[in-house]
Parts: sequence; C-alpha cells; structure tokens
Amino acid sequence: MNFDSTPTPKLTPTPARQSAPHLKGGQSWQRWGTFLVLLIASLTVPCDLWAADTPLNYPNRPVKLILPYAAGGFSDQASRVIGESLTRTLGQPFILESKAGGGGRIGAEYITKVAPDGYELLMTTNGTHTYMAVTEKNLSYDPIKDFTPISLIGTYGLLMVINPSIPAQNLTEFIKYARAHPGSLNYATSGVGSGLHFAGELFKSMAEVSMVHIPYKGSGPGMQDVIAGTCQVIFDGGAKPFVDAGKVRLIGTTSAKRDPRYPQMPTMGEAALTGYDLTYWLGLLGPKGLPKEIQMKLNAAIKTALAERDVQVKLNGMGLNLVGSSPEAMVSDIQQETEKLRAIAATIPGGVQ
Repeated sequence: MNFDSTPTPKLTPTPARQSAPHLKGGQSWQRWGTFLVLLIASLTVPCDLWAADTPLNYPNRPVKLILPYAAGGFSDQASRVIGESLTRTLGQPFILESKAGGGGRIGAEYITKVAPDGYELLMTTNGTHTYMAVTEKNLSYDPIKDFTPISLIGTYGLLMVINPSIPAQNLTEFIKYARAHPGSLNYATSGVGSGLHFAGELFKSMAEVSMVHIPYKGSGPGMQDVIAGTCQVIFDGGAKPFVDAGKVRLIGTTSAKRDPRYPQMPTMGEAALTGYDLTYWLGLLGPKGLPKEIQMKLNAAIKTALAERDVQVKLNGMGLNLVGSSPEAMVSDIQQETEKLRAIAATIPGGVQ
C-alpha cells in the first residue's frame, strides 16, 4: 500500500527518473513512521503526567507543611513528629517549612493563595484561626471559607504558675489570696490579645479577682519576670522546665483535659472554677478547593499517625492530648471557639483590637 497520495509517475529509461519514485516512496514511509512515533508520544506522555497528578495517586512528590510560626517552638516540634509519620504512611517526604510573621498571619495567608493540589498544607494552631478572627479588625482571610479542614491533631492547655513567694499551694488558696489583695498582683503575658492574655482575663472574670495585666513581647521575658518576682503570675504552655526546677509553682492547667505531663494536677475547672476552659489546638488545613479524595486521604493518615505508640509518647510528652477529628468536627470547633473568645474579649477593658 502506498501512503503517498501522489499518483505513481510513468517510468522512462532516464536513470534519474527511475530512481526518483523509489526515493520518494522511501521518504514517504519515513515521514509516516516519524509522524506515528510523535503522535504516540504526544498522546502517551501527557496521559502519564495526568495520571500521576490525580487525587488517587496523591502524593507522588514531596509535600510542604507550612508552619506560620518560628522554628524551634512547640508547634514546630510537634509538627515534625506528625510529618515523619505522614512520610512513612504516604510514601513521600512531608517537609516542614516555617513562614513566620504577623503572629501567624503571613503563613496562613500564604496557604490561601497556593494551588489546591495538596502539595502545600498549613500546620497551625488556633492562633491563626480563632484568636485572629477576634482580635484582627481587617483579617486578610476567612478562617473557614478560605481553607479546607483536614483534622485537629491535638489540644493542649497552658500552665498557670506563680512566683513561689506567694503563700498559696493550690488554685483555691491563690484565689483566696488574690481576693484579699485586690490590684496588688501582676500577671505577665506575651502581648495584648494573646492566648495568655485571654487566659488571664477569663480567670479574673470567673474567679472575681483583680490583677494587673503586664504585656511583654513574648512569654520568655514574662516568665523571667515571674521568676524574679516583678510579676507574680503567668499562664504559659512552656513553663515545665521552670516548674520542674522549682523556680515557679504550678497551681492549675487551663484546658478541660488534664495535661499529660502532670496527670495528677487538677485542671482549673476541676479545682475551683467549673467551666473554665482555655484550650489551644494543633491542626492541619489545606487551601480552599482541595479535592475531597486528598482531604480524606490526609485525614486517614493523621489518624494513623496518632495511633502509633511512638507518636503518642512524643506528643503526650509535649503536653498534647491527641484528637484526630473529622473535617466537619474541626470546623465546628473553630466556630464555637471563636464565639467563646468573642465573649471573653468583650470583658477586657478597652478591648483587644
């Protein structure tokens, strides 16, 4: 069969004309062979690439876990433990990358602008999703609408500690002492509108005591002044080394669940203030529009991680009570907590804006 559409010319004795049809036919076969190879390549390669990018094959390359806080802190350490487990479960590296700034705003905002393909995710705390919703007048993102919820990983409370010079051994005794000395006690925080600030104001309201708020540019300097006695009280999740060293006295924990580091220490709600609950959480979210298949694959991988004994030991040792929620439960928790924080903010003199 001749694939060339040109009619075969009549042969003549001329040598040049005898060889021309043979040469032309060979070129025709070569052209058609090349065309078929290119056609097959053009169809096959894009299909392979497309198949590799489908949610069913996720992940097929490294995934970035964007942390909106500085490296080295609690959320950084806990996120690395989770990232290592996700790597084992899903077969691709889950790499933690810090995009700190603006109290977490910069990293959270960044995720709202990335492609919803699951290769960049947000590992964050309620600082970016409930506290900022209450304290920021013009927040650049919607904590619910601009993200795809994946799972709460765990919750943790703050440790309420006091300078040892205060003659109170427990929360009940401290409340009695504070009521007898109105306005004479200072409590340190990491800044106006911080979780530490909310914890202190909720305590003042429920315990009916008067304490003076002293904001610092971080909990570290605040803790040093509590140790020195300049301030007498601080609510700080990282107080354990100072508690264990005897530099401050632990009298309660702010979460509704007991801190796994101090299982014998009653929560503030258990000890004296029924209903007191100021809980932080660590959770994973994606950008808006993340495919359902990827969302649920990541949700299942988080639950697998939290079922691993090694992960449990490490995260419990950091004070984290493990959760592993559904995406729907995560949204509900964010909404309920935001309303609770709005109510607390309304009691703060001068507001927190």
